[in-house]
Amino acid sequence: MKTDDLVSLLASGAGAVDPGAARRRWSLALSGGTLVATLLVFAWLEVNPALGRDARAPMFWVKEAFCAALAVGALMAVARLGRPGAPLGGLRPLLALPVAALWMLAAVVLLTADAAERSDLILGISWTECSVNIALLSMPVFAAMVWLMRGLAPTRLRLAGAAAGFAAGAMGALVYTLHCPELEAPFLAIWYVLGMLIPATLGALVGPRLLRW
Repeated sequence: MKTDDLVSLLASGAGAVDPGAARRRWSLALSGGTLVATLLVFAWLEVNPALGRDARAPMFWVKEAFCAALAVGALMAVARLGRPGAPLGGLRPLLALPVAALWMLAAVVLLTADAAERSDLILGISWTECSVNIALLSMPVFAAMVWLMRGLAPTRLRLAGAAAGFAAGAMGALVYTLHCPELEAPFLAIWYVLGMLIPATLGALVGPRLLRW
């Protein structure tokens, strides 16, 4: 059989592509993963009882904006890497900008604080659990991101896995703010970023296996 005949035969059996399928897959992955992570906060960690008071502090919204900006940037990277050959373009600096801005704020806070206060600004009251909790909360979202990308066509599997993991980490961190009482920039700059990097590293490691098609 000639190649052209084989292509024609394969194409003749292909059905029409549903233009809304990808959109529905995105909606299901994001809503499902985030819902499970949020339920985990309520059932496992519990919502911060001082959340209403903390929400009146400007740093609370800095924390929210930081996590949300990284989540949006990482999800854009997932969308790009889900298409063969699609360039990341300006997404790398878009992801680096919120981190750099928070690190600069953290540096200013530490430089202007008394030496005796700097350790508390960095460690807070939950440094031993913050990054781990973010990583654990990211797992439902990570599973959803892997399911999403398996329905796309990623070719750079390690990078795609890292993007899926980082997006999950940022979403997990955003959900974790319902529980977390920490508002200091040095704490967020270290432990929140580390919590996002854990699933990103996991995604880079398992991406070639889980996203192969």
